[in-house]
Amino acid sequence: MGNVREQARWTRARLGRCGPVLDLLTARFARHEYAPHAHDEYTVGVTVGGLEVIAYRGGRIVSGPGSIVVLEPGEMHTGGPAAPEGYAYQALYAAPALLGDGTFGTALPYFPDPVLHDPELAAALRRTHTDLSAHPDPLEAESRLPWLLAALARRHSTSRAEDGALPGARTVALTVRDRLADELLAPPSLADLAADLGLSRYQLLRAFRTTMGVPPYAWLAQYRVARARALLDAGVRPAEAAALVGFADQAHLTRWFRRVLGVTPAAYRNSVQDAGC
Repeated sequence: MGNVREQARWTRARLGRCGPVLDLLTARFARHEYAPHAHDEYTVGVTVGGLEVIAYRGGRIVSGPGSIVVLEPGEMHTGGPAAPEGYAYQALYAAPALLGDGTFGTALPYFPDPVLHDPELAAALRRTHTDLSAHPDPLEAESRLPWLLAALARRHSTSRAEDGALPGARTVALTVRDRLADELLAPPSLADLAADLGLSRYQLLRAFRTTMGVPPYAWLAQYRVARARALLDAGVRPAEAAALVGFADQAHLTRWFRRVLGVTPAAYRNSVQDAGC
């Protein structure tokens, strides 16, 4: 956009390979005011700067930095600046079923207060939004977003949370782990894996996180790094290694390689080659 104070950028993430899409918006507005409108999805946003005023349910709500805003499907609303500096936010537009997973009942989660103060969840939503806007990996999106949206509904809606340990959680986690390892070039969606096991996606994610200590996308990324490391040891170039283990490109491999091993793949390859007899 021409004015640096009026910016909006949309990104689309897919929830699993061949799964449904979810839209992400990053926006900063000094003057823009939305006309009254409604969405078919839940709008979940985190205000990151300034103040926004929203006409909603016959009243007006104000959101400031760190606040989570939840607007329910079909509810008419507006949005505009409530401070001279305008407002900035990150928002996602989630199908209703994503918030109902992890709760009992068939009714959609209802949020009595549309402005929520939950610093931990707000920070997690912001990190996930930023990461997926830059790298909309399907397995990462499916591992992170449904989990956070279920947590949002469990913590702040009137829906009753589904509790209790899942019987056979370790077996579930190991089954999912093995499928991801076997199909690392094109991993199955978690929704399909859950259906095969007679579970909800939330139950699968909970079993995997509890057993493995990390969500599925993080486990698979670390497994791919280990496979790529062996290829680099054998003299394969980083770009080729990235493709052979299922990373989107060399930059994707580099991001995870540094997280796990502290160096870039190229630096690692050079060091192991220099160490030869």
